Amino acid sequence: MKRWKNWAGNQRAIPKSVHLPSSENELVAIVRFAQAAKRRVKVVGSGHSFTAVAVADDILVDLRNYGEFLEVSTDRNSVTVQSGMVLADLNERLHREGLAMPNLGDITYQTIAGALSTSTHGTGHARTGLAAQVVGFRLIDASGNVLQCSEHENDEVFHVGRVGLGALGVLSTLTMRVVPAFQLCAVEEPMRVKDVLVNIDQLVNDNDFFEFYWIPHTGWALTKRNNICDLPSDPPRRFAHWWNKIFMENIAFGALCYLGRMRPGLIPRLAKALPSTGRVEYVNASYKIFASTRLVRFYEMEYSINRESVVPALERVMKLVDDEGLLLNFPVEVRFTAPDDVSLSTSYGRSSAYIAVHVFKGMQHEPYFRAVEKIMMDYGGRPHWGKIHFQSAESLSSLYPEYQRFIEVRNRLDPEGVFTNDYLRRVLGR
Repeated sequence: MKRWKNWAGNQRAIPKSVHLPSSENELVAIVRFAQAAKRRVKVVGSGHSFTAVAVADDILVDLRNYGEFLEVSTDRNSVTVQSGMVLADLNERLHREGLAMPNLGDITYQTIAGALSTSTHGTGHARTGLAAQVVGFRLIDASGNVLQCSEHENDEVFHVGRVGLGALGVLSTLTMRVVPAFQLCAVEEPMRVKDVLVNIDQLVNDNDFFEFYWIPHTGWALTKRNNICDLPSDPPRRFAHWWNKIFMENIAFGALCYLGRMRPGLIPRLAKALPSTGRVEYVNASYKIFASTRLVRFYEMEYSINRESVVPALERVMKLVDDEGLLLNFPVEVRFTAPDDVSLSTSYGRSSAYIAVHVFKGMQHEPYFRAVEKIMMDYGGRPHWGKIHFQSAESLSSLYPEYQRFIEVRNRLDPEGVFTNDYLRRVLGR
Protein backbone atom coordinates (compact mmCIF):
# COMPACT_ATOMS: atom_id res chain seq x y z
CA MET A 1 0.00 0.00 0.00
CA LYS A 2 1.21 3.49 -0.87
CA ARG A 3 0.81 6.31 1.62
CA TRP A 4 -0.36 9.67 0.29
CA LYS A 5 -0.25 13.12 1.84
CA ASN A 6 -0.98 16.60 0.58
CA TRP A 7 1.48 19.50 0.14
CA ALA A 8 0.83 20.89 3.62
CA GLY A 9 0.94 17.47 5.27
CA ASN A 10 -2.39 17.93 7.07
CA GLN A 11 -4.27 15.38 4.90
CA ARG A 12 -3.15 11.75 4.63
CA ALA A 13 -4.47 8.52 3.19
CA ILE A 14 -3.54 4.88 2.74
CA PRO A 15 -5.50 3.86 -0.39
CA LYS A 16 -6.18 0.20 -1.11
CA SER A 17 -4.81 0.61 -4.63
CA VAL A 18 -3.05 3.29 -6.66
CA HIS A 19 -3.30 3.77 -10.43
CA LEU A 20 -1.24 6.02 -12.71
CA PRO A 21 -3.15 6.05 -16.01
CA SER A 22 -1.68 7.54 -19.17
CA SER A 23 -4.76 7.44 -21.41
CA GLU A 24 -8.47 8.14 -21.32
CA ASN A 25 -9.16 4.47 -21.98
CA GLU A 26 -7.29 3.56 -18.80
CA LEU A 27 -9.31 6.12 -16.83
CA VAL A 28 -12.53 4.63 -18.19
CA ALA A 29 -11.41 1.11 -17.27
CA ILE A 30 -10.61 2.15 -13.69
CA VAL A 31 -14.02 3.77 -13.24
CA ARG A 32 -15.89 0.82 -14.76
CA PHE A 33 -14.03 -1.60 -12.51
CA ALA A 34 -14.85 0.51 -9.44
CA GLN A 35 -18.51 0.75 -10.38
CA ALA A 36 -18.81 -2.99 -10.92
CA ALA A 37 -16.95 -3.83 -7.71
CA LYS A 38 -18.86 -1.25 -5.61
CA ARG A 39 -15.65 0.59 -4.82
CA ARG A 40 -14.82 4.30 -4.64
CA VAL A 41 -12.46 6.35 -6.80
CA LYS A 42 -10.70 9.62 -6.01
CA VAL A 43 -8.41 11.47 -8.38
CA VAL A 44 -5.42 13.42 -7.06
CA GLY A 45 -3.35 16.01 -8.81
CA SER A 46 -0.53 17.85 -7.04
CA GLY A 47 -2.07 17.59 -3.58
CA HIS A 48 -2.17 21.33 -3.01
CA SER A 49 -5.64 21.39 -1.44
CA PHE A 50 -5.66 21.86 2.31
CA THR A 51 -9.04 20.15 2.66
CA ALA A 52 -9.70 16.43 2.30
CA VAL A 53 -11.37 16.94 -1.08
CA ALA A 54 -8.95 14.48 -2.77
CA VAL A 55 -8.38 12.04 0.09
CA ALA A 56 -8.77 8.47 -1.18
CA ASP A 57 -9.24 5.54 1.18
CA ASP A 58 -10.03 3.07 -1.63
CA ILE A 59 -8.86 3.62 -5.23
CA LEU A 60 -6.49 6.53 -5.76
CA VAL A 61 -5.94 7.75 -9.32
CA ASP A 62 -2.74 9.79 -9.72
CA LEU A 63 -2.65 11.95 -12.87
CA ARG A 64 1.11 12.51 -13.06
CA ASN A 65 1.28 10.53 -16.33
CA TYR A 66 -1.77 12.18 -17.84
CA GLY A 67 -0.71 15.76 -18.43
CA GLU A 68 -0.17 16.31 -22.15
CA PHE A 69 -0.84 19.48 -24.09
CA LEU A 70 -3.14 18.34 -26.90
CA GLU A 71 -3.97 21.17 -29.28
CA VAL A 72 -4.52 24.85 -29.99
CA SER A 73 -7.84 25.68 -31.65
CA THR A 74 -7.74 26.95 -35.23
CA ASP A 75 -8.84 30.43 -34.11
CA ARG A 76 -6.17 30.32 -31.34
CA ASN A 77 -8.78 31.32 -28.75
CA SER A 78 -8.63 28.05 -26.80
CA VAL A 79 -6.38 25.12 -25.98
CA THR A 80 -7.13 21.54 -24.99
CA VAL A 81 -5.04 19.68 -22.41
CA GLN A 82 -5.19 16.48 -20.42
CA SER A 83 -6.53 17.04 -16.92
CA GLY A 84 -3.28 16.19 -15.14
CA MET A 85 -1.27 18.95 -16.80
CA VAL A 86 0.42 21.15 -14.19
CA LEU A 87 -0.28 24.87 -14.51
CA ALA A 88 3.42 25.73 -14.56
CA ASP A 89 3.94 23.47 -17.57
CA LEU A 90 0.82 24.82 -19.27
CA ASN A 91 2.05 28.40 -18.82
CA GLU A 92 5.40 27.60 -20.42
CA ARG A 93 3.78 25.85 -23.38
CA LEU A 94 1.28 28.66 -23.91
CA HIS A 95 4.10 31.20 -23.88
CA ARG A 96 5.89 29.28 -26.62
CA GLU A 97 2.64 29.42 -28.62
CA GLY A 98 2.35 33.20 -28.06
CA LEU A 99 -0.64 32.67 -25.76
CA ALA A 100 -1.52 33.07 -22.07
CA MET A 101 -4.19 32.40 -19.49
CA PRO A 102 -6.27 35.57 -18.89
CA ASN A 103 -5.84 35.22 -15.13
CA LEU A 104 -3.99 32.92 -12.72
CA GLY A 105 -3.63 32.26 -9.04
CA ASP A 106 -0.25 32.81 -7.43
CA ILE A 107 0.46 29.07 -7.12
CA THR A 108 1.16 27.04 -10.26
CA TYR A 109 2.08 23.68 -8.74
CA GLN A 110 -1.52 22.45 -9.17
CA THR A 111 -2.89 20.38 -12.00
CA ILE A 112 -5.37 22.22 -14.18
CA ALA A 113 -8.16 19.86 -13.06
CA GLY A 114 -7.39 20.37 -9.39
CA ALA A 115 -7.27 24.14 -9.71
CA LEU A 116 -10.59 24.24 -11.56
CA SER A 117 -12.35 21.74 -9.33
CA THR A 118 -11.72 23.84 -6.21
CA SER A 119 -12.52 27.28 -7.73
CA THR A 120 -9.01 28.73 -7.94
CA HIS A 121 -9.37 32.39 -8.87
CA GLY A 122 -6.40 34.80 -8.92
CA THR A 123 -7.12 38.53 -8.76
CA GLY A 124 -8.36 41.34 -11.03
CA HIS A 125 -11.57 43.38 -10.69
CA ALA A 126 -12.52 42.75 -14.33
CA ARG A 127 -11.25 39.15 -14.48
CA THR A 128 -12.95 35.95 -13.40
CA GLY A 129 -11.40 32.93 -11.79
CA LEU A 130 -10.17 29.98 -13.81
CA ALA A 131 -13.50 28.13 -13.97
CA ALA A 132 -15.14 30.78 -16.13
CA GLN A 133 -12.30 30.32 -18.66
CA VAL A 134 -13.44 26.74 -19.37
CA VAL A 135 -15.18 26.30 -22.73
CA GLY A 136 -15.43 22.51 -22.73
CA PHE A 137 -14.39 19.29 -21.04
CA ARG A 138 -14.65 15.51 -21.28
CA LEU A 139 -16.01 13.88 -18.14
CA ILE A 140 -16.09 10.17 -17.25
CA ASP A 141 -19.22 9.51 -15.20
CA ALA A 142 -19.75 6.75 -12.63
CA SER A 143 -20.84 4.26 -15.31
CA GLY A 144 -17.69 4.85 -17.33
CA ASN A 145 -19.45 6.88 -20.02
CA VAL A 146 -17.40 9.70 -21.55
CA LEU A 147 -19.43 12.89 -21.82
CA GLN A 148 -18.34 15.71 -24.10
CA CYS A 149 -19.51 18.86 -22.27
CA SER A 150 -19.83 22.44 -23.52
CA GLU A 151 -22.51 25.08 -23.98
CA HIS A 152 -23.77 22.98 -26.90
CA GLU A 153 -23.38 19.41 -25.58
CA ASN A 154 -24.46 18.17 -22.17
CA ASP A 155 -24.90 21.82 -21.31
CA GLU A 156 -26.29 21.22 -17.82
CA VAL A 157 -23.26 19.11 -16.86
CA PHE A 158 -21.00 21.77 -18.38
CA HIS A 159 -22.73 24.55 -16.47
CA VAL A 160 -22.30 23.02 -13.03
CA GLY A 161 -19.19 20.95 -13.72
CA ARG A 162 -16.69 23.75 -14.20
CA VAL A 163 -16.26 23.66 -10.42
CA GLY A 164 -17.06 20.04 -9.68
CA LEU A 165 -15.09 19.14 -6.51
CA GLY A 166 -14.36 15.79 -8.14
CA ALA A 167 -17.93 14.80 -7.28
CA LEU A 168 -19.38 14.47 -10.79
CA GLY A 169 -16.79 12.18 -12.32
CA VAL A 170 -13.23 12.15 -13.62
CA LEU A 171 -12.21 15.10 -15.77
CA SER A 172 -10.34 13.73 -18.75
CA THR A 173 -9.55 16.69 -21.00
CA LEU A 174 -10.18 20.40 -20.59
CA THR A 175 -10.56 23.12 -23.18
CA MET A 176 -9.65 26.56 -21.87
CA ARG A 177 -10.12 30.03 -23.28
CA VAL A 178 -6.78 31.76 -23.80
CA VAL A 179 -5.60 35.18 -24.96
CA PRO A 180 -2.54 36.46 -26.80
CA ALA A 181 0.50 36.52 -24.54
CA PHE A 182 0.77 39.80 -22.64
CA GLN A 183 3.24 41.68 -20.53
CA LEU A 184 2.66 43.01 -17.04
CA CYS A 185 4.24 46.07 -15.49
CA ALA A 186 4.56 45.21 -11.80
CA VAL A 187 4.87 47.58 -8.87
CA GLU A 188 5.41 46.11 -5.42
CA GLU A 189 5.58 48.43 -2.44
CA PRO A 190 4.58 48.64 1.21
CA MET A 191 1.82 51.02 2.25
CA ARG A 192 0.24 51.82 5.58
CA VAL A 193 -2.71 49.46 5.82
CA LYS A 194 -5.05 52.26 6.86
CA ASP A 195 -4.19 54.08 3.62
CA VAL A 196 -4.87 50.94 1.60
CA LEU A 197 -8.31 50.56 3.15
CA VAL A 198 -9.24 54.24 2.73
CA ASN A 199 -8.27 54.10 -0.95
CA ILE A 200 -9.31 50.53 -1.68
CA ASP A 201 -11.78 51.25 -4.49
CA GLN A 202 -9.28 53.41 -6.36
CA LEU A 203 -6.49 50.86 -5.92
CA VAL A 204 -8.68 48.02 -7.17
CA ASN A 205 -10.36 49.90 -10.04
CA ASP A 206 -7.26 51.68 -11.32
CA ASN A 207 -5.19 48.51 -11.70
CA ASP A 208 -5.75 45.47 -13.90
CA PHE A 209 -4.62 43.17 -11.07
CA PHE A 210 -4.33 44.36 -7.47
CA GLU A 211 -3.74 42.50 -4.22
CA PHE A 212 -2.26 43.23 -0.83
CA TYR A 213 -0.99 41.49 2.28
CA TRP A 214 -1.56 42.89 5.76
CA ILE A 215 1.32 42.03 8.12
CA PRO A 216 -0.14 41.20 11.55
CA HIS A 217 1.36 43.08 14.53
CA THR A 218 2.25 45.98 12.23
CA GLY A 219 0.42 48.80 10.48
CA TRP A 220 1.85 47.79 7.12
CA ALA A 221 0.50 46.13 4.01
CA LEU A 222 2.58 44.84 1.10
CA THR A 223 0.83 45.82 -2.15
CA LYS A 224 1.10 44.37 -5.65
CA ARG A 225 -0.13 46.33 -8.68
CA ASN A 226 0.13 44.58 -12.03
CA ASN A 227 -0.98 46.29 -15.22
CA ILE A 228 -0.98 45.15 -18.83
CA CYS A 229 1.61 47.03 -20.86
CA ASP A 230 3.51 46.91 -24.14
CA LEU A 231 6.99 47.25 -22.67
CA PRO A 232 9.71 44.66 -23.23
CA SER A 233 10.60 42.35 -20.38
CA ASP A 234 12.79 43.97 -17.76
CA PRO A 235 12.81 41.50 -14.87
CA PRO A 236 14.97 41.98 -11.78
CA ARG A 237 18.54 40.86 -12.32
CA ARG A 238 19.22 37.26 -11.31
CA PHE A 239 20.73 38.16 -7.94
CA ALA A 240 17.99 40.69 -7.16
CA HIS A 241 15.34 38.11 -8.03
CA TRP A 242 17.05 35.50 -5.87
CA TRP A 243 17.43 37.96 -3.01
CA ASN A 244 13.80 39.18 -3.02
CA LYS A 245 11.85 36.11 -4.13
CA ILE A 246 13.92 33.20 -2.87
CA PHE A 247 15.96 34.51 0.06
CA MET A 248 13.73 37.20 1.58
CA GLU A 249 10.29 35.73 0.76
CA ASN A 250 11.24 32.10 1.44
CA ILE A 251 14.55 31.41 3.19
CA ALA A 252 14.64 34.40 5.53
CA PHE A 253 10.88 34.38 6.03
CA GLY A 254 10.97 30.65 6.73
CA ALA A 255 13.70 31.18 9.32
CA LEU A 256 11.54 33.78 11.06
CA CYS A 257 8.61 31.35 11.01
CA TYR A 258 10.67 28.55 12.55
CA LEU A 259 11.94 30.92 15.24
CA GLY A 260 8.41 32.12 15.89
CA ARG A 261 7.18 28.54 16.21
CA MET A 262 9.87 27.81 18.81
CA ARG A 263 9.38 31.10 20.67
CA PRO A 264 5.90 32.51 19.87
CA GLY A 265 6.40 35.50 22.15
CA LEU A 266 8.94 36.86 19.66
CA ILE A 267 6.48 36.90 16.74
CA PRO A 268 5.32 40.56 17.09
CA ARG A 269 8.94 41.73 17.04
CA LEU A 270 9.85 39.37 14.22
CA ALA A 271 6.97 40.73 12.12
CA LYS A 272 8.65 44.12 12.09
CA ALA A 273 11.59 42.56 10.24
CA LEU A 274 9.42 42.32 7.12
CA PRO A 275 9.99 45.20 4.70
CA SER A 276 8.18 48.48 5.38
CA THR A 277 10.16 50.54 2.88
CA GLY A 278 11.25 50.19 -0.71
CA ARG A 279 9.51 50.02 -4.05
CA VAL A 280 10.23 47.48 -6.78
CA GLU A 281 9.19 47.89 -10.42
CA TYR A 282 9.73 45.41 -13.22
CA VAL A 283 8.19 44.06 -16.43
CA ASN A 284 7.75 40.45 -17.47
CA ALA A 285 5.45 37.95 -19.15
CA SER A 286 2.15 37.71 -17.29
CA TYR A 287 2.58 34.16 -16.02
CA LYS A 288 6.00 34.93 -14.56
CA ILE A 289 4.53 37.78 -12.50
CA PHE A 290 1.31 36.04 -11.44
CA ALA A 291 3.14 33.02 -9.98
CA SER A 292 5.08 33.00 -6.72
CA THR A 293 7.62 30.52 -5.41
CA ARG A 294 6.34 28.99 -2.15
CA LEU A 295 8.97 27.05 -0.22
CA VAL A 296 7.59 27.77 3.26
CA ARG A 297 4.72 25.41 4.04
CA PHE A 298 1.57 26.53 5.82
CA TYR A 299 -2.11 25.93 6.45
CA GLU A 300 -4.62 28.23 4.78
CA MET A 301 -8.25 29.26 4.94
CA GLU A 302 -9.78 31.65 2.40
CA TYR A 303 -13.22 33.19 2.16
CA SER A 304 -14.96 35.01 -0.67
CA ILE A 305 -17.26 37.88 0.32
CA ASN A 306 -19.01 40.74 -1.46
CA ARG A 307 -16.38 43.23 -2.56
CA GLU A 308 -18.25 46.04 -0.76
CA SER A 309 -17.70 44.26 2.57
CA VAL A 310 -13.94 43.88 2.37
CA VAL A 311 -13.02 46.87 4.55
CA PRO A 312 -15.28 46.12 7.54
CA ALA A 313 -14.51 42.40 7.31
CA LEU A 314 -10.73 42.93 7.29
CA GLU A 315 -10.96 45.52 10.06
CA ARG A 316 -12.75 42.93 12.20
CA VAL A 317 -10.02 40.37 11.48
CA MET A 318 -7.40 42.93 12.50
CA LYS A 319 -9.31 43.69 15.69
CA LEU A 320 -9.65 39.97 16.39
CA VAL A 321 -5.87 39.54 16.20
CA ASP A 322 -5.34 42.40 18.67
CA ASP A 323 -8.17 41.56 21.07
CA GLU A 324 -7.33 37.86 21.30
CA GLY A 325 -3.57 38.39 21.42
CA LEU A 326 -3.07 36.01 18.51
CA LEU A 327 0.55 35.50 17.50
CA LEU A 328 0.70 35.26 13.70
CA ASN A 329 3.80 35.02 11.57
CA PHE A 330 2.00 34.92 8.19
CA PRO A 331 0.34 37.81 6.35
CA VAL A 332 -3.38 38.09 5.60
CA GLU A 333 -3.89 38.13 1.82
CA VAL A 334 -6.65 40.12 0.06
CA ARG A 335 -7.62 39.75 -3.63
CA PHE A 336 -10.53 40.66 -5.94
CA THR A 337 -12.37 39.15 -8.92
CA ALA A 338 -15.33 39.77 -11.21
CA PRO A 339 -18.56 37.74 -10.91
CA ASP A 340 -19.17 34.56 -12.88
CA ASP A 341 -22.04 32.12 -13.51
CA VAL A 342 -20.45 28.85 -12.33
CA SER A 343 -22.74 27.14 -9.82
CA LEU A 344 -20.19 26.38 -7.07
CA SER A 345 -17.73 29.15 -7.90
CA THR A 346 -16.94 31.31 -4.90
CA SER A 347 -17.61 34.34 -7.13
CA TYR A 348 -20.98 33.13 -8.43
CA GLY A 349 -23.18 36.15 -9.14
CA ARG A 350 -21.14 38.79 -7.34
CA SER A 351 -18.00 40.91 -7.53
CA SER A 352 -15.86 39.36 -4.85
CA ALA A 353 -13.11 40.08 -2.40
CA TYR A 354 -11.09 37.22 -0.94
CA ILE A 355 -9.56 37.24 2.51
CA ALA A 356 -7.04 34.46 3.10
CA VAL A 357 -5.43 33.66 6.45
CA HIS A 358 -2.40 31.44 6.92
CA VAL A 359 -0.60 29.70 9.76
CA PHE A 360 2.90 28.25 9.59
CA LYS A 361 2.92 24.46 9.32
CA GLY A 362 3.05 22.77 12.72
CA MET A 363 1.44 25.65 14.61
CA GLN A 364 -2.08 25.72 16.05
CA HIS A 365 -4.48 27.08 13.45
CA GLU A 366 -7.99 25.99 14.34
CA PRO A 367 -8.99 28.65 16.93
CA TYR A 368 -7.81 31.45 14.61
CA PHE A 369 -9.46 29.96 11.54
CA ARG A 370 -12.77 29.34 13.34
CA ALA A 371 -12.84 32.92 14.62
CA VAL A 372 -12.13 34.34 11.16
CA GLU A 373 -14.74 32.03 9.62
CA LYS A 374 -17.33 33.34 12.07
CA ILE A 375 -16.60 36.88 10.87
CA MET A 376 -16.80 35.89 7.21
CA MET A 377 -20.17 34.22 7.69
CA ASP A 378 -21.62 37.60 8.73
CA TYR A 379 -20.88 38.73 5.15
CA GLY A 380 -22.25 35.70 3.31
CA GLY A 381 -18.75 34.24 3.08
CA ARG A 382 -18.12 31.28 0.80
CA PRO A 383 -15.10 29.12 1.66
CA HIS A 384 -12.53 28.15 -0.94
CA TRP A 385 -13.25 24.47 -1.59
CA GLY A 386 -9.59 23.50 -1.40
CA LYS A 387 -8.73 25.42 1.76
CA ILE A 388 -9.51 24.66 5.39
CA HIS A 389 -13.04 25.47 6.55
CA PHE A 390 -15.60 24.04 8.94
CA GLN A 391 -18.79 24.30 6.87
CA SER A 392 -21.25 21.52 6.08
CA ALA A 393 -23.95 20.93 3.48
CA GLU A 394 -26.52 22.53 5.76
CA SER A 395 -24.68 25.85 5.96
CA LEU A 396 -23.25 25.82 2.42
CA SER A 397 -26.56 25.20 0.65
CA SER A 398 -27.82 28.69 1.52
CA LEU A 399 -24.64 30.38 0.24
CA TYR A 400 -24.96 29.18 -3.36
CA PRO A 401 -28.16 29.95 -5.30
CA GLU A 402 -27.48 26.98 -7.59
CA TYR A 403 -26.35 24.52 -4.91
CA GLN A 404 -29.39 22.26 -5.45
CA ARG A 405 -28.89 22.39 -9.21
CA PHE A 406 -25.40 20.97 -8.69
CA ILE A 407 -26.71 18.27 -6.34
CA GLU A 408 -29.30 17.16 -8.89
CA VAL A 409 -26.65 16.73 -11.59
CA ARG A 410 -24.40 14.88 -9.17
CA ASN A 411 -27.21 12.50 -8.18
CA ARG A 412 -27.81 11.74 -11.85
CA LEU A 413 -24.16 11.19 -12.79
CA ASP A 414 -23.06 9.34 -9.65
CA PRO A 415 -26.14 7.88 -7.91
CA GLU A 416 -24.12 5.29 -5.95
CA GLY A 417 -21.34 7.59 -4.73
CA VAL A 418 -18.45 6.10 -6.71
CA PHE A 419 -16.60 9.43 -6.47
CA THR A 420 -17.48 10.37 -2.90
CA ASN A 421 -15.36 10.58 0.25
CA ASP A 422 -15.84 11.94 3.75
CA TYR A 423 -15.22 15.55 2.72
CA LEU A 424 -17.79 15.40 -0.08
CA ARG A 425 -20.32 13.77 2.22
CA ARG A 426 -19.80 16.68 4.59
CA VAL A 427 -20.17 19.49 2.06
CA LEU A 428 -22.66 17.88 -0.36
CA GLY A 429 -24.79 15.87 2.02
CA ARG A 430 -23.95 12.26 1.12
